[in-house]
Amino acid sequence: MKMVTVTKTLVAAIAVSAAQARPQAATTLATTATPSSAVSTPAIAAPSPDPEAQAALFRDLFTAPSAIKRFQRLLTMKGQELLSGDALRNMIVFDFNNATPAKGALGGATKAANIETFPILTGLGISTTLGFLDACGINTPHVHPRATEFLTVVEGEIDFGYILENGLVAAGKNAEVAGTLSKFQGTVFPQGAIHYQINNQCNPAKFVATLDNEDAGTLQMAQAFLGLNADVVNATLGFPKEINGQNIQEFRKYLPVNIAQSVDICLKKCGYTGAPTAAGYSAGTPSATPSSYYS
Repeated sequence: MKMVTVTKTLVAAIAVSAAQARPQAATTLATTATPSSAVSTPAIAAPSPDPEAQAALFRDLFTAPSAIKRFQRLLTMKGQELLSGDALRNMIVFDFNNATPAKGALGGATKAANIETFPILTGLGISTTLGFLDACGINTPHVHPRATEFLTVVEGEIDFGYILENGLVAAGKNAEVAGTLSKFQGTVFPQGAIHYQINNQCNPAKFVATLDNEDAGTLQMAQAFLGLNADVVNATLGFPKEINGQNIQEFRKYLPVNIAQSVDICLKKCGYTGAPTAAGYSAGTPSATPSSYYS
């Protein structure tokens, strides 16, 4: 079992982020295709990337007087008969394939089925994220403000850790709960706990994370912390020679949104050398995982 402290992980994530200098999309949002012209138009059209249409859909769902009325508005033609074909499939099937990393980013990608990307979850109190971690990839420390997460590894091996609220152990003692998950093993991250996942192996890993809220929310800790008032950050860290009010803006612009690539020891173990580039690492070394991995 690899015990990696959150403090070290936060610092490593910041340092690696600064070296990579490229942001990463937190979650790739899926869009639901509109029904084909061969299918009768439902009472409410399928979700659309158009903000006004999306807003109208959710206003209708949120004002429905009962759960069955929400399902009627999503799955039937004016409550008379079920949709059919692609119109029904678009409402009831979420596709986790083709999770897309941000352009030029290393480390992996995630794709989430939540209230925004899969409206049938409205009122059901559940959501799911599929995560793809490349070799040495980190899902950097974060919290879910409105949900507990149950994470299961479905490919590879993933190290994890979390910190609960104050008072778990005596002052000055290690409070990080940490461990390693192999294929088909899972763990829980209680609501509000700072947690992370690291793929310290040289092969890709995948996980499924289910949360008990259709709108769980995510807050990346390093990115949020460094977004605070620079004087507060400076005073809290206690080592102004490394990060201070003068250079805090420089650190902020280098932080990825969530997925980063892990510390040097893992990269060296896996044969990655030199400076990272959009295509991977320096010539003659392994390149970034091909996009086909995310399908």
